[in-house]
Amino acid sequence: MVTIRRMEKLIGYVLLAGVLTSAAIVLFGGALYMWRHGSTPVHYRIFRGEPSDLRSLAGIWKDFTEGSGRGAIQFGLMLLVGIQVIRVALTGVLFLLNRDKVFVVITFLVLAMLSYALFFAGE
Repeated sequence: MVTIRRMEKLIGYVLLAGVLTSAAIVLFGGALYMWRHGSTPVHYRIFRGEPSDLRSLAGIWKDFTEGSGRGAIQFGLMLLVGIQVIRVALTGVLFLLNRDKVFVVITFLVLAMLSYALFFAGE
């Protein structure tokens, strides 16, 4: 059996590592973007949304690996969201190890809703 204190510590370490990694990637991407595009004049009358390559996971990964500042920012933000999904899944596994059936079911439902929102709700 896994004690509640050990569960809290493990989940805390996963969240801490994920948030710090995500923040470092976003900070790096922001600095890279400002270094490359910081002196570009801004036109507030014309709205330009995100480029189409930054609207999918594959496009974000491609831009991130190519050294794009925007790609790094988007990847860091996606990592931040992914850490929350990992936290819920980890919590479900830990409840399963403790044989806490009610919380396993609740965690599975939350994970199912998160998965639906991430992968199917935008279509």
